[in-house]
Amino acid sequence: MTSDVFEPLAGLEGVGSAARAARDAVDVLLRDRGLRKVSADMTAEALLRGAHASAALAGSPSTLDEVRRGDGDALAAGAVRMTSELMGLAPQLNTAPVKVWTRLHQLAAADLGSEDQLGHLRTSREPIPDDIPGLLPAPSADEMWERLSGLAQALTRPTKAPGLVVAAIVHAELAVLRPFPTANGLVARAAEHAVLIAKGIDPLSVTVPEVGQLELAGSYAQGLRDYASGGLVGVQAWLLRSCEVIALSAERSPLNTSSQ
Repeated sequence: MTSDVFEPLAGLEGVGSAARAARDAVDVLLRDRGLRKVSADMTAEALLRGAHASAALAGSPSTLDEVRRGDGDALAAGAVRMTSELMGLAPQLNTAPVKVWTRLHQLAAADLGSEDQLGHLRTSREPIPDDIPGLLPAPSADEMWERLSGLAQALTRPTKAPGLVVAAIVHAELAVLRPFPTANGLVARAAEHAVLIAKGIDPLSVTVPEVGQLELAGSYAQGLRDYASGGLVGVQAWLLRSCEVIALSAERSPLNTSSQ
């Protein structure tokens, strides 16, 4: 393994320019890194919208209003719990990424499985409830552990790759590896969001990447299948799609609504 596993992926054709364009969209929202004044309420609203969208992708029927009232189903409740701790967990990614992921799972799955499963990585291939329909079968526990360990090590090292690329790879790896017995899609999307915060792409957490994923849901599972089985071409396609998601997440920020 090279010391910077993300940089070669960022060099795939078109990825660098797409990442710059997506970053520009976020920078415009934040007034070209001047980091416009953002209230705690605005951050909370963006996180709430993201939680609802992520739960919807996992199959939750709860509406945004229901989630806002605290009346959402178990998937929505778990997504809200994760986003409530996201700002505090994100800084730990540089030193303890596995700890962050297991904490996210504890929060996401508190109402979805037995207590002894919370935060514990799986030790066998089955059963793994699929909250991202249409994915390829999960890899063996041994392969999962090996790849997850490599990803965690890579996150603790410096990289020249854009933070957007790192976030997209974390999302895809957690989604296809399915390291937990439940709620892997919820955890993968929250983990991507945490990287965007930690890498300074959106330190105020006012974009809503989960909303971008929901709006592009038609290509979500296929993008992950291509990532898992399509070699570098599949990885490239996933990264380009992820940059599109981030640009869309800036457009859908509640900051844009509030400024109109």
